[in-house]
Amino acid sequence: MAIQKRNKTSAEFSMSSLTDIIFLLLIFFMLTSSMIQINIELPESSSKTIAPTDYTVMMTLDGKVKFNGKPARMRDLKGLIQQANAEATNQENATVAIVSEKGVAWHKVKKVMEIASTLKMRAIIATQPQK
Repeated sequence: MAIQKRNKTSAEFSMSSLTDIIFLLLIFFMLTSSMIQINIELPESSSKTIAPTDYTVMMTLDGKVKFNGKPARMRDLKGLIQQANAEATNQENATVAIVSEKGVAWHKVKKVMEIASTLKMRAIIATQPQK
């Protein structure tokens, strides 16, 4: 006489609860993330070169400076860039993008370019297409 199993368990996995969790996570991240929009007028240029950048320095007319989206002071900029580059994997080809609002004094832009030069990095000035 053969012994038969009475309880048969199903080896299937229900995906409905997993999709609910993913949907809720999607809604959570959409609501909690902030959309950053830069509304400053950039200098115009006929150049159409697109280059990858590692770090961004943004300067506005009212004197505010931001490094990678976070507020910074001009005197702390060299240390911030140096620290970020020390932690990066692409140290040899690091590039600093300078996003300065139209009308920012050129000596401020030049100072950022000198910082990049002393750290053996490339500096690129962001522009908008000519109208």
